[in-house]
Amino acid sequence: MTDKIHIEMPPAAARVVGRLQQAGYEAYVVGGCVRDSVLGRRPGDWDITTSALPSQVKALFRRTIDTGIQHGTVTVMDGREGYEVTTYRVDGIYEDGRHPKNVEFTSSLEEDLKRRDFTINAMAYNDAEGLVDCFGGMEDLRRGVIRCVGCARERFSEDALRLMRAVRFSAQLGFAIEEDTLQAAKELAQTLSKVSKERIQVELNKLLTSPHPDYFRLLYETGMTKVVLPEFDRLMELPQRNPFHRYTVGEHTLKAVEAAPPRLIPRLTMLLHDVGKGWTGTTDEQGCDHFYGHAQASRQWAEGFLRGLKYDNHTIQKVCLLIGWHDYALHADKKAIRRLMNKVGQENFPDLLDVFEADTLAKSDYAISLIMPELDKIRRLTAEILKEEECVSLSDLAVKGSDLIAAGMRPGPQLGKELQRLLELVLEDPCRNTREYLLGQIGKE
Repeated sequence: MTDKIHIEMPPAAARVVGRLQQAGYEAYVVGGCVRDSVLGRRPGDWDITTSALPSQVKALFRRTIDTGIQHGTVTVMDGREGYEVTTYRVDGIYEDGRHPKNVEFTSSLEEDLKRRDFTINAMAYNDAEGLVDCFGGMEDLRRGVIRCVGCARERFSEDALRLMRAVRFSAQLGFAIEEDTLQAAKELAQTLSKVSKERIQVELNKLLTSPHPDYFRLLYETGMTKVVLPEFDRLMELPQRNPFHRYTVGEHTLKAVEAAPPRLIPRLTMLLHDVGKGWTGTTDEQGCDHFYGHAQASRQWAEGFLRGLKYDNHTIQKVCLLIGWHDYALHADKKAIRRLMNKVGQENFPDLLDVFEADTLAKSDYAISLIMPELDKIRRLTAEILKEEECVSLSDLAVKGSDLIAAGMRPGPQLGKELQRLLELVLEDPCRNTREYLLGQIGKE
């Protein structure tokens, strides 16, 4: 089935498709690049499917890389650009819920498209034939629907990661998940346990940085959080009966993630910032809930969680830092701001302000009216501190360790303590950050 539509392929991709066709083979761009092009988005990758066998593809092009030749994939290089060219194939039995035991090459494009996950990803295109849409992908794009190709239970059983991909595509595109596909996801949610942590991390990142990160709720509603983030289930039922909140901890978390900037670190921070409330809650005599120490409890738990999902050290350290400070009661005072900038690092301070704001916007109207004006003042004062290049760290101090040694101090631990004491004087009053003043303060208490 074809749908007359024109897709502007990159010249290099068009050359690869054209060369295959000139040699007598079928060739199309396929999958996500077709979907994104139809939606008016810029594709990140241009994958190509062909009736040519891998050996035939390699014979046609001067530079190729065997990136997945056991599954029929050869990367064709055109200058510095690489294009994955995959032979039409039929997947064998999936024994582990992740990989087919074997693949068989086929001469049928439709058979190749049939093995793909969702209808919107199962379309192919070339200039000669236009859009090939065997499974209603265009109609699902028009309707805004994520639907499995064929039997949803079979597609999810073949590769359990498709469960998270359904939610991720839903969040990226703002689409609903079709009823049968959603039901199958609920039935097979626990099979996500077969998927590697690295693959789960990739899907989680894409979901969180999507235009609809609050669609994380679908992971909860389908039961997938029991595998991915089981602590979240408890948060969805955990009330926060106090004037600063109007949602359960879980609902507050979803609102905070949505309010955070569309970058991974602040959104990952907001997803995990209150997880410690699950075991730090108390209720006072007036029936008001408190969660003393939850920031540090959340930070400690988040570190283990992020390491388990194989995040890099930079991400782990920064997210845990922000979680640890997210509940800090900062006031619109330059001294206090300079001191906090010193504690968290000037480079991390803008993200911390974003975290403060996202956390506040997910609270009650009372909390928003109380905190947001103060936060606006803090942002203005921070801008002044940065514009005036006020000292907030040892690297900004007008004297160094060598200056103290030249003034008669011996190298050692006491030298570091003295530098820190001098920094405290400057954090109190930035006008003190002169060489003359600081050298005059050496040894004074």
